[in-house]
Amino acid sequence: MSLAAEVLGAARARGVLIATAESCTGGLIAAALTEVPGSSDVVDRGFVTYSNAAKRQMLGVNPAALDAFGAVSEQVAAEMASGALAHSDANLAVAVTGIAGPGGSDHKPEGRVCFGVATASGVTTPEVATETIDFGPIGRHRVRAATVDHALRLLLQHLGQHRVGETDS
Repeated sequence: MSLAAEVLGAARARGVLIATAESCTGGLIAAALTEVPGSSDVVDRGFVTYSNAAKRQMLGVNPAALDAFGAVSEQVAAEMASGALAHSDANLAVAVTGIAGPGGSDHKPEGRVCFGVATASGVTTPEVATETIDFGPIGRHRVRAATVDHALRLLLQHLGQHRVGETDS
């Protein structure tokens, strides 16, 4: 069973709807989920917010956060995930923003990706967890693939199914 199919099965078993908010992956997480037949009962929508304007307009990311921390930051990833919940019917959202490459800087190197996962907790503010992974300068395709894999594992973790360190078979 693919990792995406595991996510869908776990979400289906818990009655959870999923939304994605993607920058550096350009919709690849949503594509991985919707590649699985029958995913429409679990996947609500995906936001591809590659530009800062899209992050602001589609997800409500605060311009002050973008100015203070930059698009590649846990603060913006958290706001993206929260915004995906606020602008959808989902109750679980994953967000990614990063530098797939080529390029980067000393402060934000190639291969750095910030992740946010928001869960609706029945109150006005969602619970949000964030983390940053430095995949390194492994090439654009590999950074994006690793980001999709990690995002799916984060969804499983938040659905109570994740086993850290296991590989997708």
